[in-house]
Amino acid sequence: MTRNDPEIQAIVAAIRRLYRIVYHDAVHASRGHGLTSSQSAALRMLFKTGPLSSAELSRRLHVTPSNMTGVIDRLEKKRLVDRVPDRADRRIALITLTDVGLKLGRDLPDPIENKLASRLDNLDPEEIREYRLAIERILDLIEEPEGRSAPAGDP
Repeated sequence: MTRNDPEIQAIVAAIRRLYRIVYHDAVHASRGHGLTSSQSAALRMLFKTGPLSSAELSRRLHVTPSNMTGVIDRLEKKRLVDRVPDRADRRIALITLTDVGLKLGRDLPDPIENKLASRLDNLDPEEIREYRLAIERILDLIEEPEGRSAPAGDP
């Protein structure tokens, strides 16, 4: 197969379409609250998980630590999050939602996640597993450095 293969082109086109849909959904959902999509994602993550370190938040959202620092700084200026020393290791600051951030985190819509979850819930468990494995394999292909193959199989 080559890059001109219609199947490869169809996969690439579908991934680009998926990216556009998710991106536009995130921008639209965030805009109504005066937030960027990164800020909304951070608030939603903190709402779901509770306090996290900046490093852990950046890992979970797949952004660089320096990018996450800027996102947290802007959320802190909006009084949506606080940096609180970790009781177990005072060198680490945990990012916590303020009362205003907690309310906003509860109110932030995540329409794509809700729509997808409700529709996937109606599928056979084996079909859901096949989708998950296919998506994970595509992510492995994208994330692997040029010239290296990602390992195959069920993680």
